[in-house]
Amino acid sequence: MDLLFLGTSSGTPTRARNVTALALLEDTGKSWYLIDCGEGTQHRLLRTPLSLHDLRAICITHVHGDHCYGLPGLLASAGMMGRKAALTIIAPQGIETWVRATLEMSQSWLGYDLDFHAVESLGEWRNLNMRIEATALSHRVPCYGYSFTEARPDPRLDIDRLERDGVPRGPLWGQLARGFDVEHEGRKLRSDDYLSFSRAPQRIVIGGDNDRPELLADACRGAQLLVHEATYTEAVANDARNDFGHSTAASVARFAQTVGLPNLVLTHFSARYQKNAGRGHSIDDLYAEASALYAGKLLLAEDFMRLHLGKDGQLTPVEPPRPRPSR
Repeated sequence: MDLLFLGTSSGTPTRARNVTALALLEDTGKSWYLIDCGEGTQHRLLRTPLSLHDLRAICITHVHGDHCYGLPGLLASAGMMGRKAALTIIAPQGIETWVRATLEMSQSWLGYDLDFHAVESLGEWRNLNMRIEATALSHRVPCYGYSFTEARPDPRLDIDRLERDGVPRGPLWGQLARGFDVEHEGRKLRSDDYLSFSRAPQRIVIGGDNDRPELLADACRGAQLLVHEATYTEAVANDARNDFGHSTAASVARFAQTVGLPNLVLTHFSARYQKNAGRGHSIDDLYAEASALYAGKLLLAEDFMRLHLGKDGQLTPVEPPRPRPSR
């Protein structure tokens, strides 16, 4: 699986960082998922290879504008580009009311269906390649983290069982191998009953805004990567004297070390942290704070950074895409 960061700033955009949005790409092809959709996300997508026709689902962590204000515009653009396939949206219940009201008020016609799932009662959403689950977090408004788990890691057919059950070789075997349930002689054959998997599934956990990283402990069990906001350093958070509902770089790093996560990517940085250390707070302060507490692979996200999580659990940077030429 790949991750492509479309926005890594918190609250407001900066010259270098847009507000929150993150794309997760399947290894199987062009299919991808969008986690959060801050204002300007669709404009960021124009500088990537991603197409709105290949978008399988959108997951919104919470109702704050820097995580969802770009959603109505992105949906409208997908309609104008001719999308026909229904689009799954997993989000807090209020998002559906707001999106449908916005589209109606603006007389936007999509040409495709929106399939909303309230995250409060999600349980699990899955397709042939991906399983998505949600975890309630701690923020100023209800907020959720999402885990993305590979549904079929290197599937192999159980040939002995197929032969015992009298399933003839041919197209039926092919459909079962691809994850489809089939009918044979009046029986429903479940693909999962005839498949075995040769390795542990890839699992990525992506947290929304959250001041208690430990709430993701169960979700991180078996995960190879956690992506979590680190809005402040501890010095800034302690000096603010307010309950912002966000994590510090130290608190996330301490959690990741405790649960033994091999890879950690921090994102959603306050605009006060800049690359130029001569202008007050430096982005390097966040890295220094986290690296002092976490021994795994640690990265600070940047807009358009692309990372590849291999089947061996190794996280490696991918050369960023070249911006598309203007028309």
